[in-house]
Amino acid sequence: MRKAHRPEKRHLAGQAFLSTVLLMGGAIMVIAATVAVVAVAFVDSGYGLQASDKAESVATAGVNDAFLRLVRNSAFSSGGYAVSVPSGSATVSVTQNSPVAGEASVFSSASVNGRTRKISAVFSVNSSTGHVAPIFWQNVQ
Repeated sequence: MRKAHRPEKRHLAGQAFLSTVLLMGGAIMVIAATVAVVAVAFVDSGYGLQASDKAESVATAGVNDAFLRLVRNSAFSSGGYAVSVPSGSATVSVTQNSPVAGEASVFSSASVNGRTRKISAVFSVNSSTGHVAPIFWQNVQ
């Protein structure tokens, strides 16, 4: 009668080592992938914050431009015009006697790298003296 084949102990030890290496390698790969995803999200959020800040600055430049135009011409009104600055462009509209007579409403919107910021402002406009003063200024979401 023939003896049953039994694997040698060193083969069993090699199989256990290979299984351990594969298991640990898989765990390391999962950890590395997680770290990479978190790092990309962190970098993206930093760039998003910078783009958001730039968009707000560009929208503010649009409101300031409208203010200067109102100071130069208290009857200035526009359905929409563009204000270009080095970091982007804002679309600005100016409406006279809105919400009430003697006031001008200004709306400015700017987008930088997919981040959009909008600002709404109201200015008091005295047509007889030409005096223009800010009444209200708000970031719009």
